[in-house]
Amino acid sequence: MLTNTSSLLLFSTIILKLADATVPGTASANEITQKAQKKTPNPGGALYPQETITRSIRNLDGIWNFRRSPVDPEYGYRNGWYEQDLEKTGPVIPMPVPSSYNDVGEEASLRDHVGLVWYDRRFHVPIWWLRAEQRVWLRFSSVHYAAQVWVNSKPVSYHEIGHLPFEAEITDLIHYNSSNLLTVVVDNTLLSDTVPQGTIRDIFVGTTKVRQEQTYTFDFFNYAGIHRSVFLYTTPQQYIDDVIVNTDIQGLTGFVVYNVTYKGTSNVNCLIQLFDKDGLQVAGANECAGLLEIGNANFWWPYLMHSSPGYLYTLKASLIGQLGEILDTYNLKVGIRTVTWSNTTIYLNDKPIYLRGFGMHEDSDLRGKGWDPVLWVKNFNLIKWVGANAFRTSHYPYAEEIYQMADEQGIMIIDECPSVDTDIFTDTLLEKHKQSLTELIRRDKNHPSVIMWSISNEPRSNNFKADSYFKKVVKHVKSMDLSRPVTIAISQGYLNDKSGQYLDVICFNRYNGWYASTGQLLNIASNVVEEATAWHRKHNKPVIMSEYGADTLAGLHLLPEFVWSEEYQVALLSEHFKAFDQLRHAGFFSGELIWNFADFKTAQTITRVGGNKKGIFTRERQPKASAHHLRARYLSLAAADNGAPAPDVAYYVSDNKPAVHIEL
Repeated sequence: MLTNTSSLLLFSTIILKLADATVPGTASANEITQKAQKKTPNPGGALYPQETITRSIRNLDGIWNFRRSPVDPEYGYRNGWYEQDLEKTGPVIPMPVPSSYNDVGEEASLRDHVGLVWYDRRFHVPIWWLRAEQRVWLRFSSVHYAAQVWVNSKPVSYHEIGHLPFEAEITDLIHYNSSNLLTVVVDNTLLSDTVPQGTIRDIFVGTTKVRQEQTYTFDFFNYAGIHRSVFLYTTPQQYIDDVIVNTDIQGLTGFVVYNVTYKGTSNVNCLIQLFDKDGLQVAGANECAGLLEIGNANFWWPYLMHSSPGYLYTLKASLIGQLGEILDTYNLKVGIRTVTWSNTTIYLNDKPIYLRGFGMHEDSDLRGKGWDPVLWVKNFNLIKWVGANAFRTSHYPYAEEIYQMADEQGIMIIDECPSVDTDIFTDTLLEKHKQSLTELIRRDKNHPSVIMWSISNEPRSNNFKADSYFKKVVKHVKSMDLSRPVTIAISQGYLNDKSGQYLDVICFNRYNGWYASTGQLLNIASNVVEEATAWHRKHNKPVIMSEYGADTLAGLHLLPEFVWSEEYQVALLSEHFKAFDQLRHAGFFSGELIWNFADFKTAQTITRVGGNKKGIFTRERQPKASAHHLRARYLSLAAADNGAPAPDVAYYVSDNKPAVHIEL
């Protein structure tokens, strides 16, 4: 078993290094003109922006100007769209940021647009930022898929991989005595060397090219746009660049290994303070890297596994100048916990864990994949109502605020990179795949909720090239973090798959009773037990069923149960529950994740009625019959595994006592 102590000692000496996110030498990756790209590494944004006594922050969310590019992707560049306000170049429409642009308008041409779109807005910078000699940074939390950014017509950043943040210092480009123009061009095209992959074909009417059509094999809609918040923030000239933490436990004592890196002059010291939830300092140090010891510590526990789940400390890191002055400070939430694993079991704080949860999507009406705090507060309320303790970020990294909420509420996350349906295993794709994981780990490394890295969903791992490909990907992840297991959500059969040998945990997706033997329930339990056992027998590793389910049209009731009805979804779940109970007694089975949490939008196909309907909740977050059924199971499992309260019957049924008859 890999112990957390060994990984902690290694991690304390590691500085996460980012592979250069250089622009490809050809235009194969996207249509953003190569001439306009700033060909320098973009390391992404490691630290989430925050207001402190040394930092200021402004949110640039709101209504931006928006304009689609003509079919010719060079048109906007040739006509200087980034050199002036978009409204001066032609008609614009208002576009909310954050959001996907696809469902905001009323035209199919906008929903299905493939290629470039342009955004812009103006912003002001307070004069005191100049007087305080602050560095000014521009940070995009997510732009899908590729983005080029200008400030006052000067190129400042280029970034691929649409689900991860990027930032650039713009101190020398901004005006303090007038407004500043921020322009972004976004390209949603996916090709064989992007992560994820796709295919583009030209659509002609006669001999005239009228548009492009994007196809892809993954089963969710390729929403595009500025999906998450845009921040303008400041740091001092000498500033904290990154904070890396790892934790360990010995008895009742908690340990926090930390490493603070900074930029600027080297003549500084660090002040490290660790505070509990009540604001009381429980540990401290005067070094930029070291070990904090917390006696009688409060550990981070998952929901329904402890009476106080999601306990977080606050680590305050400060740079101290030669005169004792505070140069910069940053606050980081820290959960003290360990993740270890054996050939049969995943442990959290040395206790076996069993994952109860979902695959999910960032997806909602109108907003698409746009970050929405209302939606996600509701999502977490429903996750806890159901009694789940985990979800997988299928099939891409989610908004950082979601991980923060999971930290606080004790919900475990299998953190997945954007590699979905991976095929055509080229060296170019491999480098981008590794880069996506570099940026993902750099962003999410400190979240206690993240207990596992998923490096792909349903890759074509039967391809002989997948062997060396995933060996290299796993090696790359291990070079950055040894404190978490690595997995893949595998759809290939255990006899053909070539990736499982390199993983720490086997996750497999299988749709018995739906895609296989549609409408047949009798063999589901035996099939699931047989396959899970075969995976463990082949690789001698813990096994999780990471997807199973059935499309269900809310309100369709058919008895006897029939496909697409709510009754069929409940029956199919029940047959899987029988298998899971057998596997829970087998000693190697570590979790059950249903597909999906809520209905979501897909590309137009004849197998999808308005999208994928496998959710136990509708897209509007209303429960189907399966939600109540799953809730009863998850709460029962929590009671059995961790002594949580047994589930209550939602509505009174009976006191289970016989009727009384008294003779007169």
